[in-house]
Amino acid sequence: MTTHETPQAVPQDIEIYNDTTDTEKQQQKDSVPEDDPFGNEESGEVKYRVMKWWQAGMLMVAENISLGILSLPSAVATLGIIPSFLILMGLSGISWYTGYIMGQFKLRYPSVHSMGDAGELLLGPIGRELFYVGQLLFIIFLMASHILTFSVLFNTITNHGTCTIVFGVIGLVVCCIAALPRTSGKVFYMSTVSAVSILVATLVTMISIAVEAPDDVQNDITTDPSFVDAFLAVTNIVFAYIAHVSFFGIMSEMEDAREFPKALAMLQVVDTSMYLVTAMVIYCYAGPDVKSPALSSAGPLMKKVAYGLAIPTVVVAGVVFGHVACKYIYVRIFRGERSHHMHQNSPLALGTWVAIGLSTWTIAWIIAESIPVFNDLLSLISALFGSWFSYGLPALFWIVMNKGQLTANWKKITLLIINLIILGIACAICGLGLYVSGKSINESSSTATWTCANNAT
Repeated sequence: MTTHETPQAVPQDIEIYNDTTDTEKQQQKDSVPEDDPFGNEESGEVKYRVMKWWQAGMLMVAENISLGILSLPSAVATLGIIPSFLILMGLSGISWYTGYIMGQFKLRYPSVHSMGDAGELLLGPIGRELFYVGQLLFIIFLMASHILTFSVLFNTITNHGTCTIVFGVIGLVVCCIAALPRTSGKVFYMSTVSAVSILVATLVTMISIAVEAPDDVQNDITTDPSFVDAFLAVTNIVFAYIAHVSFFGIMSEMEDAREFPKALAMLQVVDTSMYLVTAMVIYCYAGPDVKSPALSSAGPLMKKVAYGLAIPTVVVAGVVFGHVACKYIYVRIFRGERSHHMHQNSPLALGTWVAIGLSTWTIAWIIAESIPVFNDLLSLISALFGSWFSYGLPALFWIVMNKGQLTANWKKITLLIINLIILGIACAICGLGLYVSGKSINESSSTATWTCANNAT
C-alpha cells in the first residue's frame, strides 16, 4: 500500500454472503483488485489465493489451540472453577465478535494484508510503521514461546539430557526448516497434523491424570488469590484467544474472503470447547498443584508420552505464526511493481524467503532464552500485544468503518458502546498485565536466563 486511503462509512448492513454461482465466484476470483497484496498471479509459478474456508479454519485452529491450552488448568487452579468458566466464555464471545469485525474490515479494504496496512488506514504512514512493527514483535514473541516449550519438552523426555540452550538451538533449526514452504496452502497440511497432535496429547494427559488421581483431590469453586496471581491467570486465558494477529494474512490467501465467517465460527466452536473440557477436567483431577504446561502434570512416564505426542504441535503451531511474520516482511519487500518475484522460484525469491525466516527465528530464540518461564512469557505476550491485536484494534476498526453513523440509530449506539467497552478491556489487560507480568518475571526468572539449567522442573 503506497497511498493513504480515507476510510468511508460502511452501510448499516454488510451482506457477507450472497447467492452466487460457481462461475460467478470464479469470475470474482479472477478479477483481482489492483491493490491486492499478491498482485496478479494468473501466470505465476507460485499461487497464494488458494485456500478454501475450511482449510483456513483448520489453519486458525492449529495456531490457536497450541500453547494456550497448556496453561489453562493452572489458571483454573488460581481463579477457581466458576470465575475461570465465566472468563473463558466471555473472552470467547468477545474474540468471535472482534474476529468478525476484522473480516468486515478486510472486505471493505481488500488491500489490507497486515495490521500495518490497517494502521495506515487509521493513522497514515506513522500508523503503518507502528502497527507493522508491533505485529512483527507480537508474532516473534509467539514464536519464542514455542521455542521455549520445545526446550521444556525435550528436557522432560530426556531427563535433561543436555544443556537447555542446546535444545533451544535444535528447536530453532527444526522450526526454520519446517517454515520453508512459502504458501499457506502448503502449511495447511502441517497444521492438520498439529491439530491432531495437541488433541491426542491432551486426551492422554487427561486420562493419565484421571487414572492416577487420589480420592481426596481438592477443587475450589472460587479462590482468594493475590491480585498479581489472579491477573497473571487472566492473561494466560487471554493468550488462548490471540490468533487475530494472523487473520488478515489468512484472509488474503483465501479463494473467497467472504467465507471467512465460516472459518471463524469453526475456530471459535472448536477452541472454546477444547479449552473448557481440558481446563476443567485436568484441574478437577490434578487439583490446585496442577503444573503449567499442563502436560507436566501427568505421571513420570505418561508426561513423556504426552510431550512426545505434542511435538508436532509445538513445532507446527510455531511455524504457522512464523510463516505469517515472514510473509508480512516478504510481501512488503516485493509488493507493487516487484510482486512478480513472489510468484517465481528464482534464487532472489527463494533466498529472500530463507533469509527472512532465519532472521526472525533467531530473534525468537534470543527472546526464549531471555524469558525462560512459560507462564511469564505467555502473560507478557498477552498484555503487551494480545490485548490490542485481538481486542483493542478491532474495536477501533469498527469505529472507523462506521464513522459518520456512530449515533445514526439505537443499533449503532449500542454497538458503539460495546466497542468502547472492548477498547476499555484492552487497555486494562495491557496496563495491569504489564505490571503483573513484569513483577513475576523479575521475581521468578531473573536468575534463570541463558543457562543450561533444566527448565522443566
